[in-house]
Amino acid sequence: MPILGHGIDIVETERIKKLVDDHGQRFLDRCFTPKEQAYCARNPKRYFEHLAGRFAAKEAILKVIGTGWRGGIAWTDIEILPEPSGQPRMTLTGETQRIAEEIGIFRWHISISHIETHATASAIGMQKGTEE
Repeated sequence: MPILGHGIDIVETERIKKLVDDHGQRFLDRCFTPKEQAYCARNPKRYFEHLAGRFAAKEAILKVIGTGWRGGIAWTDIEILPEPSGQPRMTLTGETQRIAEEIGIFRWHISISHIETHATASAIGMQKGTEE
């Protein structure tokens, strides 16, 4: 499967904390699905790290599809939750899913890493190739 695109992003955890402090639930509901919010809240010590990681991953995914946040794309079109193994798994819906399918993305690989001060994420979109 050929790589169609790669995106990477880094976010300061303090930036996400400030957005939550300034805008509260309105910010959280705009950027994160209820399941993402519940997952991040499970570990209060790492709450902002987990939010920042998802924020960075969503930015990286949009770099792969080349759209940014425009044209009907919503933050909640992208949901990132862990597999039982801890590996992040994303689900696309809405306009983001439509665009990804239109440009031929068949499979995604994402990775998130974070520390107290920063979170980073990488996303790779794969095109369907001769081998599956």
